[in-house]
Amino acid sequence: MKTLKNIGEKKINIALDGPAGSGKSTVARILAADYGILYLDTGAMYRAFALGLLRKNINPKDGEAAQSAAAGVPVRVKYVNGEQRTYLGDEDVSEEIRRNEVSRAASDVAVHRKVRERLVEMQREIAGRMSCVLDGRDVGSYVLPHADYKFYVTADSRVRAKRRYLELLARGQEADERKIYEQILSRDKQDKGREFAPLKKADDAIEIDTSDKSIEEVVREIERIVDEKL
Repeated sequence: MKTLKNIGEKKINIALDGPAGSGKSTVARILAADYGILYLDTGAMYRAFALGLLRKNINPKDGEAAQSAAAGVPVRVKYVNGEQRTYLGDEDVSEEIRRNEVSRAASDVAVHRKVRERLVEMQREIAGRMSCVLDGRDVGSYVLPHADYKFYVTADSRVRAKRRYLELLARGQEADERKIYEQILSRDKQDKGREFAPLKKADDAIEIDTSDKSIEEVVREIERIVDEKL
C-alpha cells in the first residue's frame, strides 16, 4: 500500500468524473486507500439529499420545492476509520441511500441549482483542507476545476447497466436489467442535459473507457499516470 510519503507533504486532489455504472466510485475508493488519502463520495451527498426529500414527501423533480427545502435537509459526511459515512442529521443513511429509487431521485435533485451549490460548497471545503479522491459528474469541470489530476471514467451503456444490475442483486435487492438499462439512458440524458454544471469531460481530463477493463486494470492505469507526474 502507498502512503502519504509517496505524494510528498503537499495536499493533492484527484477528480474522477463519469456516468452512472462506469466503475468510478470503486476505482476512487481503491485509489484513496492506495495513496493513503480520503475518498469523498459526492454522489452519496446527492443521494442523502434526495432521501431527505422523499421522507418529506417532496417530489425530487419539483425544483421550487426542492430548492426551498435545501437548507432544511441536514446532509453531513463523517469519516470513521478513514471511511466516509453519510448522514441525515444524526442518522447514518450510508446503506439506505443505495436503494435504486434513491439513485433515481438523486439524479432528479441534482439538476436544481441551489441544491448543487449547497452541496458543492461542502465538497470544496473538505477538498480544500485535505488530500482526497472525489468522484462525481462535474468534479473536474465545476467542483474542483483546479484539481491536480482529472480523469473521465466511462463505459458502454449496456455494460454499465449489467454492472448496476449485478450490484443490486449482490445487495439482495430485486432488479430488472432491462429497466436499469432504460434508467441508465435516461439518467445520462438528464445529467448531460441539465443547464447548470452538467455531466461532462473536463478539457484537461484523461478519458478511460472501462468497458473491457477490470477494476484492477483501471486502477493501475490511473496510478501509473499519477505516479509519473508525482
